[in-house]
Amino acid sequence: MINWKNNLYIMWICQFLAMVGMSSIVPFLPLFVRELGVTSIEETSKWSGLVFAGPFFVSLFLSSLWGNLGDKYGRKLMMIRATFGLAIAQIIIGFSQDINQLFIGRLLQGGLSGFLPAAMVLIASNTPEEKTGYALGVLQSSTAAGTVLGPLFGGIISDFLSFRAVFFVVAGLLFVVGFAIIFFVKEDKREQSKSNFTLLENWRFVLLDKKILIPAILIMLTSLGISFVRPIFVLFVETLEINKNYLPTITGALYSIVGVFSVFSAYWWGKKVETFGLQKSIVVASILTATMYLLHAFITNPYFLIPVRTILGFGYGALMPLLFTRISNNVNKDRRGGVLGIGSSFQVMGNLVGPLLGGYAGAAIGFSYSFFFTAAIFLLIAIAGYANLKD
Repeated sequence: MINWKNNLYIMWICQFLAMVGMSSIVPFLPLFVRELGVTSIEETSKWSGLVFAGPFFVSLFLSSLWGNLGDKYGRKLMMIRATFGLAIAQIIIGFSQDINQLFIGRLLQGGLSGFLPAAMVLIASNTPEEKTGYALGVLQSSTAAGTVLGPLFGGIISDFLSFRAVFFVVAGLLFVVGFAIIFFVKEDKREQSKSNFTLLENWRFVLLDKKILIPAILIMLTSLGISFVRPIFVLFVETLEINKNYLPTITGALYSIVGVFSVFSAYWWGKKVETFGLQKSIVVASILTATMYLLHAFITNPYFLIPVRTILGFGYGALMPLLFTRISNNVNKDRRGGVLGIGSSFQVMGNLVGPLLGGYAGAAIGFSYSFFFTAAIFLLIAIAGYANLKD
């Protein structure tokens, strides 16, 4: 019998380290685009959107496939494949010589990804049913914790070494995570699917069941909202009264503030959801997130961003674990990997569309209106959650 708590703690560490690596490129990626020869702010914004969205072009089609393969052959195997694949992709990206090579490297990263959904399904499938919400909340907190250190880590390395150095450091970190998974993570083979549901059957199951389809759509909107401003955020920070010599570090610190409080948020809401109810929790968290994004549009002093992004982290950090818990609790274990993989596909869709729209919106309508649009997305999530997620 697998000790689900030990597995959860080990996976927390592994996912935390993986997210430190993967989120460390966020603060400076638009600046790396500029280093590769894209000079104007409009073109930098557009190409940043494409580069941020690049991995999701491919993973959109593969997330549900990896979920199905995880059901059949083991989630641990999928995590190992994804971790070493991501490490190789980072090395390739680090050697990029122009914007096209960077974009191709990001596409390869998307094709080799799938770590997060595999980790989530392994924990959900090896945890007692009544503890699933708590376990997914704790696991999600590792993602948030990684985004605390990751952007600051990447910003400091890029300021004191180079942008390229970050990719190589991240690759090394991912190799360490891969070996840790091999030696320390345990999987209960009895939880592997014996029903062999096909990918098409799982998609049909999701599309015909509103209890799963609605939270999946809200997952897509959540990831779209948070990724919409990602290509322009460092460009927005650049307009504030800061020391431009440390732009990546300052931007990384502002990302990390959201991550810090997302950690507490995911854990806190995971413990309190049984008391408050999932519907109320999602509505309150969405309204908090919408309000904080709206305030971004009016800020000119970087110090005012600190409390705003603190509350933003507390609101946003609750949404993904609660929505994935809603899906997990409405599907049997024998097809949970495939269905949660489809849920991840909806998340990927948001991560694909968000940066593309955000990059072009930043160039066309400016940063303030981009924050207005993001706030409207989270307000829509609050309304849809209130109307459709009855406890």
